[in-house]
Amino acid sequence: MCASPNEIRIPADLLPADGRFGSGPSKVRPEAVRALADVAGTWMGTSHRQKPVKDVVASVRRGLTELFSLPDGYEVVLGNGGTTVFWDAATFGLIEERSQHLVFGEFSSKFADAVAAAPHLKEPDRVETEPGTHPLARAVDGIDVYALTHNETSTGVAMPLERPPGTSGALVAVDATSGAGAIRWRATDVDVYYFAPQKVFAGDGGLWLAVCSPAATDRIERIGASGRWVPASLDLLIALDNSRKDQTYNTPALATLFLLDQQVRWFNDNGGLEWSAGRSAQSASILYGWAEESPFATPFVTDPAKRSPVVGTIDLDASVDAATVSNVLRANGIVDTDAYRKLGRNQVRIGMFPSIDPADVDALTRCIDYVVGQIS
Repeated sequence: MCASPNEIRIPADLLPADGRFGSGPSKVRPEAVRALADVAGTWMGTSHRQKPVKDVVASVRRGLTELFSLPDGYEVVLGNGGTTVFWDAATFGLIEERSQHLVFGEFSSKFADAVAAAPHLKEPDRVETEPGTHPLARAVDGIDVYALTHNETSTGVAMPLERPPGTSGALVAVDATSGAGAIRWRATDVDVYYFAPQKVFAGDGGLWLAVCSPAATDRIERIGASGRWVPASLDLLIALDNSRKDQTYNTPALATLFLLDQQVRWFNDNGGLEWSAGRSAQSASILYGWAEESPFATPFVTDPAKRSPVVGTIDLDASVDAATVSNVLRANGIVDTDAYRKLGRNQVRIGMFPSIDPADVDALTRCIDYVVGQIS
């Protein structure tokens, strides 16, 4: 007779050292939280226009330049709000007339929807595939921004970044929110690489960052001088001007900035992007290897080349209720393994960001095996 889910207790020797596997907000390293607590008396509640905060903004911009090996002329721009706010800002300050969007999940569709609703822009070109794979950009006359997504958080699909052939003069803008810092890429392949810090960079939300090429900053400056009406809080030219002064237009969340800086420093001190991406890749190898060998689990993304190294989506056999598995895990201190609700599949979704120890991913797989054995 199988055990009641409410009664299942996973043996302590199977449990991971840290049970946080969320796909965003993600695990924040205890060391970073302690560092924040150590400076709370002189950091929290201070002016973002003064040197202590501006020094941290400068450190973040320098650190990301190092982490991403940015060529001369590339700039790190930041502003308040998350990626959703950046989509709105891009509809005002990045797209001149028409954009193309690669849509292969919930988040990659949202930027396209925002652009479609903008009355001053032409209807965007949507190139779509079913969740579980990704489309490829295609050159189309009149497109001035090609919008890609590095990692589709909802489905666990990652795509390589390449400048589409035949698109000279257009910008390539990449939503990298759940991939930046954990997936290798080359800056010269894109013009705008934007993200928020609550995933790979293990901070809170409320901030967007964008790596911009010289072509992108030229576009921002040209649109800014064109007379197009833009709300000040969404004005990329204002954000660019303030970033060059190591500040934000409005008051930022200081805890978010500090935690972000701690994570960037941690990456660079340990070997940079090669190290952080390698750490996630190790976790991904463990998770997908387990699922391929499991009698009840299967990677949702069938093509190994398209599987995300940071967000793993694993289908469970119909005889195993994934929601029950996640509920039992949560009752045992292992949290946020639930499937993405709108995908509507019987699956678990596992965050594998660099802050998550690969050994804990291995422990998680053994815990899932144990739980399934108890409820089956």
